[in-house]
Amino acid sequence: MDPVSVGMLAALAGGAGGELGRQAWAALSDVVRRPFGRRPGASSGEAELRALDEAPDEPARAEALRGVLVARAAEEPEFAAALASWHQQVRALPDGSVTNTVSGGTQYGAVVQGRDFHGVSFGAPPPPPVPEG
Repeated sequence: MDPVSVGMLAALAGGAGGELGRQAWAALSDVVRRPFGRRPGASSGEAELRALDEAPDEPARAEALRGVLVARAAEEPEFAAALASWHQQVRALPDGSVTNTVSGGTQYGAVVQGRDFHGVSFGAPPPPPVPEG
């Protein structure tokens, strides 16, 4: 399994990716909470998961979670398979980037480019036509 990146863990804990990111974080939480073949006294990663969820902007917390995940995966083959499956699904998610292109000559009126607009109103009347001639 490729190591889960600290940056990805912190981004998901911080809410990156909108609803898809929240679903990915919830899915990781489910994987971490499953007992699989954990030996008694071994860290499951739940405490580290909660700690990162509470402060996603602290890289040390993301590193601690990553360390527990990697160690647990090395000891528990079923956990390793579940974590690898989760990781593969998360890596396949769209990155949320948007590309906008405007072409075709002079534009009359506004051109709005962006992503995830909320509370925007376009109630202004259109400009008068430009006389030809």
